[in-house]
Amino acid sequence: MWTYEKKLQYPINIKNQSPALARVIISQLGGPNGEMGAAARYLNQRYAAPYSQVKAILTDIGTEELAPLCYM
Repeated sequence: MWTYEKKLQYPINIKNQSPALARVIISQLGGPNGEMGAAARYLNQRYAAPYSQVKAILTDIGTEELAPLCYM
C-alpha cells in the first residue's frame, strides 16, 4: 500500500530561514491539534466503535490524516 522513495515530492530551495514560521508549521503537524494528533484520535476511536461501518469510516479518516505526514 505504501511505497518509500527518499526524495521530496516538490523540490524546495530555502533562501531565508524563519524559525518562527518553522514553529508554526511544526505545531500544525505534530502539535495537539495537528495532523498527527488528529490521526491518532481517529484511529484510537475506531476500537470503541460499535458498528463495522463506523470503524471503517474512522480508519479511512485516520489514514487520510496521516497522508500529509508521509510527504514531509
